[in-house]
Amino acid sequence: MNPIHLSDGYKVDHRSQYPTDTELVYSNLTPRKSRLDGFDTVVFFGMQYFIKKYLMEEFNEQFFQKPKAEVLRKYQRRIENYLGKGAVTFDHIEALHDLGYLPLEIRALPEGTLTPFRVPMFTIQNTKPEFFWLTNFLETLLSCILWLPCTSATTAFHYRTLLEQYAAKTGGDTSFVPWQGHDFSFRGMAGLEAAEMSGAAHLLSFTGTDTIPAIDFLETYYLANVDRELVGGSVPATEHSVMCMGTQSGEIDTFKRLINDIYPQGVVSIVSDTWDFWQVITEFMPRLKRDIISRNGKVVIRPDSGDPVKILCGDPQAEPGTPEYKGAVECLWETFGGNITEKGFRLLDPHIGLIYGDSITLERCQTICQQLADKGFASTNVVFGIGSYTYQYVTRDTFGFAMKATYGVVKGEGRAIFKDPKTDDGTKRSAKGLIKVTGENGMVTGLVDQVSAEEAMTGLLETIYKNGQLLKEQSLQEIRLRLDQQREKQQLIQHYC
Repeated sequence: MNPIHLSDGYKVDHRSQYPTDTELVYSNLTPRKSRLDGFDTVVFFGMQYFIKKYLMEEFNEQFFQKPKAEVLRKYQRRIENYLGKGAVTFDHIEALHDLGYLPLEIRALPEGTLTPFRVPMFTIQNTKPEFFWLTNFLETLLSCILWLPCTSATTAFHYRTLLEQYAAKTGGDTSFVPWQGHDFSFRGMAGLEAAEMSGAAHLLSFTGTDTIPAIDFLETYYLANVDRELVGGSVPATEHSVMCMGTQSGEIDTFKRLINDIYPQGVVSIVSDTWDFWQVITEFMPRLKRDIISRNGKVVIRPDSGDPVKILCGDPQAEPGTPEYKGAVECLWETFGGNITEKGFRLLDPHIGLIYGDSITLERCQTICQQLADKGFASTNVVFGIGSYTYQYVTRDTFGFAMKATYGVVKGEGRAIFKDPKTDDGTKRSAKGLIKVTGENGMVTGLVDQVSAEEAMTGLLETIYKNGQLLKEQSLQEIRLRLDQQREKQQLIQHYC
């Protein structure tokens, strides 16, 4: 689709509504407020993709490189059938096509930066006076594309931080944590692009994923290379159709075949609730213990229904002594045993483990980790499949993303502009004028608005795109490292506070 069509309808003629002789529109994107408890910052991610995919690839191939007459004919047909004949003119579209590039400058935080609420992640402005309309014309597309990868990256960061804390608390292997959060969201996302963007955002904090296109996404847009680095990975795993095809009466034979013949070594994940999960745990596992212990690898049991907390940690309302009362982790400990960590918590034998991927949330993840700790088990006994229940049950308003103009130039005179609705609680109050984002030791500390043009060129915002060119390219490796460093600094701050 021609990207000049990718806008809200009300944007089409805003160029006529600005004051006569407007020369500059300067805007920013800001996460304004969290609707989730415990979130103080948002991870900035996705801008490089937006620039490469839309501002460069799509605008070049579908707009600038198309014949001007064809572009104008299609745009005019679309708009006149939408707003009515003669409602708007199209000379500005023709002029942009003649220019041959997008006259814009984007200054942004480094991707992977933890951004406090009410602090802009980037600014955008036109570089040629006659294209002042272009800045906010792109608001719809910018907002549409960026809120999801930022939101998913933030959620994944919180999962990673939570799992790091419990691994340290219970003495689990912290090197296993990058695999402890596994992306199961692909099938439940709102389209392929959403799955790619969200899946890539997950991989900023983890390495476990079933969303293969997210790996392609990172290689295409973030300089990743699977031949040189671990971008994302998984293990062989069954689904219910596999288990069903082996028949209920032959379920244990299916387990034996998978463990001994198909995957005699390495990690294999087997869905285990097709019929009777507790039979698998209490009957099949003891019978298969010798086969499992003798393998060079791990058998991962996957429950996939019921209450995740009760299935893994036990149900205190169940009859004492029953498998339901004990929970899957304790039952497997009784069969396979394991080791005691340096913090005094029980860690299952490395040949056996669990993954749960149905309706996992941050709250459930924390509850499971805490209840396991309360029972004397390390959190790293369990892998969490993080699906669309986490990554899709969000909106642009989860973190209040909004792009607003704060400065303009009319007839050569600068105007600091802002919004502050009296009917609002303060959430929608915007910054005013030109802005500077401040920071210290790689961490954002705040925002200063109404600064001079010279001061606006300082601070943490860097020019990454100007007049059709990407000026600063960032890699997955850099972004991961930046997130890790900020997480460590956060933990140090929390420790000393």
